[in-house]
Amino acid sequence: MHKEFTVVILVFLCDPCGSVFFNFYFMQTIKGPGIFLAQFLDDKAPFNSLRSICLWAESLGFKAVQIPTLDPRCMDLQKAAESKTYADEIKGIVNDCGLQISELSTHLQGQLVAVHPAYDTLFDGFAPDAVKGNPKARTEWAVQQLKYAAKASQNLGLNAHATFSGSLLWHTFHPWPQRPEGLVDEGFKELARRWTPILNVFDEHGVDVCYEIHPGEDLFDGITYEMFLEKVNNHPRACLLYDPSHFVLQQLDYLQYIDLYHERIKAFHVKDAEFNPTGRQGTFGGYQSWLNRAGRYRSPGDGQVDFKTIFSKLTQYNYTGWAVMEWECCLKHPEDGAREGAEFISKHIIRVTDKAFDDFAASGVDEKGNRKILGLD
Repeated sequence: MHKEFTVVILVFLCDPCGSVFFNFYFMQTIKGPGIFLAQFLDDKAPFNSLRSICLWAESLGFKAVQIPTLDPRCMDLQKAAESKTYADEIKGIVNDCGLQISELSTHLQGQLVAVHPAYDTLFDGFAPDAVKGNPKARTEWAVQQLKYAAKASQNLGLNAHATFSGSLLWHTFHPWPQRPEGLVDEGFKELARRWTPILNVFDEHGVDVCYEIHPGEDLFDGITYEMFLEKVNNHPRACLLYDPSHFVLQQLDYLQYIDLYHERIKAFHVKDAEFNPTGRQGTFGGYQSWLNRAGRYRSPGDGQVDFKTIFSKLTQYNYTGWAVMEWECCLKHPEDGAREGAEFISKHIIRVTDKAFDDFAASGVDEKGNRKILGLD
């Protein structure tokens, strides 16, 4: 168990004019472990109701749950947005089980904010029957779902929300035939047009939208996120869910990614992956099943992700959210993955220090002494 606390380090800096000012740097212990419930829900106990699955998660050592909002076994999203009483009931169920809610998730609804016609039939599976076969109505439904999620998150006392961006351009990611001039710019303009009103609603409710950067979405790496961010005028709520597994499959430097975007990382999925290219297949996977692809997802600790460095970097950059396990392993049973995942995250969380390691050797010299050391007096 890790007790959470904040450390304040006082740093003295001088501006070019020679005046002294203070810079306060806050370090906080990452919260966790949490678990994303989406892949565990089932019609069989204990995975068939919010209370029973929370009791199961708590028994494994988890401290929080990330809740999918499209599954009625967990919650009614519209009701949670429109009724604070109902939201309190949902929160109470989770709290009574000894857990907290880390975030709500609208991954499936977010996907439907922007769908290229080539994927209409496949993505209709995420939509209610009333809007299937009607792309315009489906998009309107998805947008309203996100707006409900903003209010529901506020009612639940949450400040971050997990989702997907959707995609209008993904079918052109490999430019053959070559992309027409201006196509990408137009695609991101339209994506921003759809998301800006949603981001504004989240801003009104004090909640960050955390896009999971993911293959299949128009936001699938750092550059695409930057292009989107430019189109939404650097909207303060357009933030990130960091999941290194998707970057292993792309062969992207997932550690430098933290250095580049840490200020926008407000949610974190602990999911492992491995990439083992052969002479027969690489990043595109040869249309193979997950089991037979060169790049595949694994349970935490079973893949190639350097989680020790990830937790160190996120701690250094004062990530204040939850470390949430997402299970998507092509080999291991989900219940085994969950049990091991709770322990894995707990072992990687760094309880921040409240003192410098060399404090024992502090000389206690004051300003006058410092000037003497510098040969100024």
